[in-house]
Amino acid sequence: MSQTSSPPTPLASRLEVLAAAALFSSGGAVIKAIHLAGWQVACLRSTVAALALFVLMREVRRRPNVRVLGVGLAYAATLILFVLSNKLTTSASAIYLQSTAPLYVLLLSPWLLRERIRPRDVVFMIALACGLGLFFVGFDPVSATAPNPKLGNILAMASGLTWALTVMGLRALGRGGESWGPAGAFWGNIFAALLCLPLALPLVNSRPTDWALVAFLGVFQIGVAYLFLIRGLERVSAFEASLLLLLEPVLNPIWTWLVHGERPGVWSIAGAAVILLATVAKSWVDGRSPTSSPRPSSSPP
Repeated sequence: MSQTSSPPTPLASRLEVLAAAALFSSGGAVIKAIHLAGWQVACLRSTVAALALFVLMREVRRRPNVRVLGVGLAYAATLILFVLSNKLTTSASAIYLQSTAPLYVLLLSPWLLRERIRPRDVVFMIALACGLGLFFVGFDPVSATAPNPKLGNILAMASGLTWALTVMGLRALGRGGESWGPAGAFWGNIFAALLCLPLALPLVNSRPTDWALVAFLGVFQIGVAYLFLIRGLERVSAFEASLLLLLEPVLNPIWTWLVHGERPGVWSIAGAAVILLATVAKSWVDGRSPTSSPRPSSSPP
């Protein structure tokens, strides 16, 4: 008698979402450990990631439409800006400034998605704006792992905007009843690799360790992480997943501190705390609201 595999248990699904968040969180520390320029890291990382996604997820092999390619371009900008900002500022600043994407989503949704802003959303917007502003009250000190914090913070803030556009694009695509998230991630990496290629050449002074770290970023930090995330979301509620994925911004600066000894400044820590607490509070309120059915987007790159 043939036996069919049993569906994943809720515990296994939660662990898959947590594993995805943990893999996503490794990006900052690994990017800083690679002795290549930001454009080179972004190009190679996305090249490997596109190959990994093509092999691991058959959903990405469908022929894309124009809207999917548009979302891919927004995601490509996010991927590039994330790498460049990590090369210039602290990992904490890069990940938490990108985590202000919900602020841009709420501001732009009435015009792009025809979604109204609720009163509690205004409170969340104010809290996120305050957290965002704290990063620019006092910049992190210049260090070996953060040679230009001011420019890095600006790029990280821009990545929050492009990530918001990506999320809104995926939400619009999802209204048709199909999930285009994996395809958007795949084409985003394709576009990122192609856009970075002219600025990534020639590849000189690279080490074998650099290539191994780039392979880790593409295969595990993006490819396997997305596979875990998609599998986990099949059984985990949107509210619970949104909370589990907060493990990424928590772990990201911890890995960088353990590996590189990088310590963000006081104002950056304060801003990160405000953004994290505001996000937890909003997730909790939305999860308890009978009229709200939040759907978590994939974690930032």
